[in-house]
Amino acid sequence: MILMIKVSLNGKKIEINHSFLFQLADEFIEENSYSIEDYVLILNGFQVSDDFKLNPDDNVVIIKKGAMVNEEEFESMVSARSSPGVYNTLKNSKVAIAGLGGLGSNIAIMLSRIGVGNLLLVDFDIVEPSNLNRQQYLIKDLGKYKTDALKDTITQINPFINVETATIKINQDNVEKLFKEYEIVCEAFDKADQKAILINNLSLKLPNVKIVSASGLAGFESSNLIQTKKLMDNIYVCGDLENEAKPFNGLMAPRVTVCAAHQANMVLRLLLGIHEP
Repeated sequence: MILMIKVSLNGKKIEINHSFLFQLADEFIEENSYSIEDYVLILNGFQVSDDFKLNPDDNVVIIKKGAMVNEEEFESMVSARSSPGVYNTLKNSKVAIAGLGGLGSNIAIMLSRIGVGNLLLVDFDIVEPSNLNRQQYLIKDLGKYKTDALKDTITQINPFINVETATIKINQDNVEKLFKEYEIVCEAFDKADQKAILINNLSLKLPNVKIVSASGLAGFESSNLIQTKKLMDNIYVCGDLENEAKPFNGLMAPRVTVCAAHQANMVLRLLLGIHEP
């Protein structure tokens, strides 16, 4: 009697009558001759190079190296690297990023990589050479609006998420209209007056929106000083709260990126229902 088991292969439930991963790969790959080295095998979220016995409900992803896959296969791959429940939550989430400099551009890239399904990118500025020391832009982006350049980059990372842009300067009159559809807003401005306009108006007009802000990320102090703290019910701040940019203490890529990662991770936690104490 042949024992059939059900597994997930590239997002589809299938029945198989064999027990090992390499047997499934042999059946899936239709080429007459191939090397397993040409493919990526992911078993239950982990990339593997050895053969494994398969169990019911295992999640298998098989993709050819260097080849783009379709949306269903792409989502299966990303989901396998996190977990189906986490991925589905992120896919249906909506996050806005206000300011697309060193913080915002890095936050946007990280959120796109984990599969946040709906992003709003807000900035009015263009890419110029001094941005290249810490922001997610390239020489080819010089002179472009940051919103357009960053959207193009995100599309190259994950073409299956929805990215909206607003090439506009935030003021007290447009905050509600811009962000009313979004559950979390990342404040990623360099200037204190812009931070105040955004946070004050969000708190007043959209009190249910969660705000993830930043303060104190300049220079080359220890990255261990950067923390995430809950200031109020819906306001979180990342940074060391002290080291602001000033002469002889500029914005450097490592520390800026560490702080951006704190913000992106706080967004992830909030989307999954996890709150800082």
